[in-house]
Amino acid sequence: MSFPDSFDWLPQAPLQPMTLDWLAQAGVEVAVLRLEQIDPLISGNKWFKLLEYLAAARQAGASGIISLGGAHSNHLHALAAAGQRFGFATAGLLRGHPQDTPTVLDLKRMGMHVHWLGYGGYRARHEPGFWAPWQTRYPQLYPVPEGGGGLPGARGCRGLVAQVRQQLSGLGWADYHGWWLACGTGTTLAGLVLAEHGAHPVYGALAVPDDHGVAQNVERILCEAGHTASGYELLDASRGGFAKVDPPLLAFIEASEGQSGIALEPLYTGKALLALREAVEARRFARGTRLVFVHTGGLQGRRGMTGAA
Repeated sequence: MSFPDSFDWLPQAPLQPMTLDWLAQAGVEVAVLRLEQIDPLISGNKWFKLLEYLAAARQAGASGIISLGGAHSNHLHALAAAGQRFGFATAGLLRGHPQDTPTVLDLKRMGMHVHWLGYGGYRARHEPGFWAPWQTRYPQLYPVPEGGGGLPGARGCRGLVAQVRQQLSGLGWADYHGWWLACGTGTTLAGLVLAEHGAHPVYGALAVPDDHGVAQNVERILCEAGHTASGYELLDASRGGFAKVDPPLLAFIEASEGQSGIALEPLYTGKALLALREAVEARRFARGTRLVFVHTGGLQGRRGMTGAA
């Protein structure tokens, strides 16, 4: 098994208005970049974060990709689906101990080699030498950071700005005033910041607590790219921790889906939209503001969430 000569697939996501009563009352317009609609399996922002890693792997003569994630990982799910579709090998290093979640069952069905690291082993993923034994075991696989994070992942997301700008006239918009999206590693946000060059601010709703290092990761990516660490803002939307789901959040998601017709999930997009409502109701944005909300996908992960399937 080897990499294809090229990856010509560059899916286009529709940009659609979001209809919600609290937006109408505030006079704020929101359009959703619906990355969850680009593909049934390779969904959301995951393909864009993989693009440059796939190019680097092909350049290095690798036959596939090895990466990390949890038992509900959207990143690993998209990676396994891409490997199956485009014909390259995949291996996943998973947090925790063996369990057959719907996501893990899919990974195995799609041909990914799955290895469980425990929790201590997974915490060691940033330590020097972590990859050495895995590269010995899988010498033909190219290592990709958790979630497709890092500068290559950010560069792959820059094209999302062009996708939005190409569709503005269809909304009757001459321009927009900023971006709003959920952040797990901050990689997609960093890509938008790089593409915008300060033209529009990017607001990142943190799906994880501050101690997960998202702010430091974004700054590191931007500095590595030679960009000043500006043009964005991070806001806490974690509601007490990653994967923390509470009844008010689930009720908000249900009401939002009923009004907008757009499916959400509670770990990323649901939290991000709730944080946006709080900002709008606090009158952070003036009437007439137009924002682009990035639907980063992740709907497959709903299957493992009690009360959110």
